[in-house]
Amino acid sequence: MGRNKYPEETVEKILEVSLKLFLEKGYDNVIIRDIANELGGLTKGAVYHHFKSKEEILSALNKSIFEKNNPFIQARKDTELNGLQKIKKVLKLSLLDADKQAMDIASLPLIKNPRFLANVLDNQINVVAPLLAEMIEEGIEDGSIQTECPKQLSELFVLMTNLWLTPTVFPTNKDEIMDKIVLVKEVFDNLGLPVFDEEITLLCNEVANEFKNNTV
Repeated sequence: MGRNKYPEETVEKILEVSLKLFLEKGYDNVIIRDIANELGGLTKGAVYHHFKSKEEILSALNKSIFEKNNPFIQARKDTELNGLQKIKKVLKLSLLDADKQAMDIASLPLIKNPRFLANVLDNQINVVAPLLAEMIEEGIEDGSIQTECPKQLSELFVLMTNLWLTPTVFPTNKDEIMDKIVLVKEVFDNLGLPVFDEEITLLCNEVANEFKNNTV
């Protein structure tokens, strides 16, 4: 591949090829040379020009998938829903997003890598939590959510649902997963954010068990 006058196109191609390889071979079984070989002559050095590491490629992929299928944008379009219902829709869309779940599973080998985990936390706290806080504030205004701390509640929510419920971060057997989900439900019901209806609770259990199945 010759010198590209449009580096954003090269980045997009690297992400596209990396996603294909990560899902086909598994993250641990892919090296930068494999990615370069699928790019029509692009060298390893050219890949490293855009991404410092394979971990950085994976982080960029997760960000790209979120931006392309941002559940908050989709939920906001449904103007007939109140704030609480919009948050429920965000959760359902996220739990049913096959691309997101596939990338989350591909990320499992890195979840205890301090640098990667810090990147995940940064995204949850500085990107996802503020979007959730906006919907909580909307719910406060329309009366569907009862809380005086939307920012703090949104941060607690993303930490508990994206870390504490992840079996690879906090080891959990299959019998305990539902107990943890029920506890999370009770916590947020009592804090004025009753988003865990029966459908979402069961979906959380299915996703958590899928994660568990991919770690054994």
